[in-house]
Amino acid sequence: MTSVNTNYGALVALQSLNQTTKELGEVQNRVNTGLKVASAKDNGAVFAIAEGQRARVASLGAVMDGIDRATSVIDVGLSAGEAIGDILKQLKEKAVAAQATDLSTDQRAALQADFNALRNQIDQIANAATFNGSNLVNGGNLTGSSTQFDVLTSDGAGGGGGRYTLAGLAFDDGSGNFFSSAAQLDDATGLTIGASDALEFTITNGNETTTFTVDVEATDTIAQFVARVASASDGRVSAAYDDQTGKITYSSSEQFTVTFTDGTDPADDSGFLDGTTGTTGTQMTQSVAPGSGSNSLTVSGFDFRLGGASGQALNTVTSALNISTANGASAAVDAIDTALTALNRDLATMGAQSKALDVQKTFLGKLSDSIEAGIGNLVDADLAKESARLQSLQVKQQLGAQALSIANSAPSIVLSFFR
Repeated sequence: MTSVNTNYGALVALQSLNQTTKELGEVQNRVNTGLKVASAKDNGAVFAIAEGQRARVASLGAVMDGIDRATSVIDVGLSAGEAIGDILKQLKEKAVAAQATDLSTDQRAALQADFNALRNQIDQIANAATFNGSNLVNGGNLTGSSTQFDVLTSDGAGGGGGRYTLAGLAFDDGSGNFFSSAAQLDDATGLTIGASDALEFTITNGNETTTFTVDVEATDTIAQFVARVASASDGRVSAAYDDQTGKITYSSSEQFTVTFTDGTDPADDSGFLDGTTGTTGTQMTQSVAPGSGSNSLTVSGFDFRLGGASGQALNTVTSALNISTANGASAAVDAIDTALTALNRDLATMGAQSKALDVQKTFLGKLSDSIEAGIGNLVDADLAKESARLQSLQVKQQLGAQALSIANSAPSIVLSFFR
């Protein structure tokens, strides 16, 4: 039937042309944005996944920024420590020179003046080693204190696959009073340090097994032992002392086994671990399970100022050192040697922590790149394919317009019926 009221062919051609125009708009949007899923209406499920991963990439960026700041704080502290070490060497040189017995009074006075001038620079250097408000070498972020320096090393809050932790028993004097970080380890109730006592941390990563030995000395303060754990393990295991609970907690991002070797003393030294007793000549082993953790690393803070707290590097270097006599100079040499040894140990700990943060940042960078690549696989458009499709749809659109024009002219044949 021929009708001027209803042109079915034109309707079909119009629908086809509208569909082609719609597809052409989608392709042009993909070419413009480079995305095949640019909004939730394109593909709701994929868009939700991509947005979640974009949020994680942003959080990883924030963590890496924090690691950069922490690394800068450590680097500034290392620079200050090295400068203080240079001053200690010069102080020792003056003290050694003052041990000579053939010096005149004026010569000794000159040496003492140089000695005092050099010594007075130490506190200035330690106090100036601040970055972003944090200072690791003036006691402001002392490990074990309420202001200790922590840095986030992951965007997660821990969990089953997060950090691995093990908390030891409380270090107290038997009446529930916890020791400060400066207290010697062998003062703790039930803890008697003997020769050859040590902690061994074993980390297995694939086919590689690494064992770190941490010596335990009776003269160690808790702070010194905590610092030695990080140093001896190259930062792979960290230890932190909580002065509220009196416990030392050992943490790592890798699963580890810790063994206490009781060298020659049969006393119960289980305070290093958690409720496990030891006997002479045997080893006790504690396998660590995943803990909730905070996925953060406690950066060891020190006090490199003159006459710092007990257990700190320059505790023996005070304003009382006097090289105006040979005996005084000899005592000064001993004090400075002790300070140099402690300072170098602390600098080694800081260096190990800086290296650990560098390793973590490298990993997070690779992780972020992998996540971004995964997002791209989900939402990025194949522009080569879209280019070919764009040309095809443009031709199809032109053909559709021609078909609609032909269909619209079909009713005009009715005019010939009335001639």
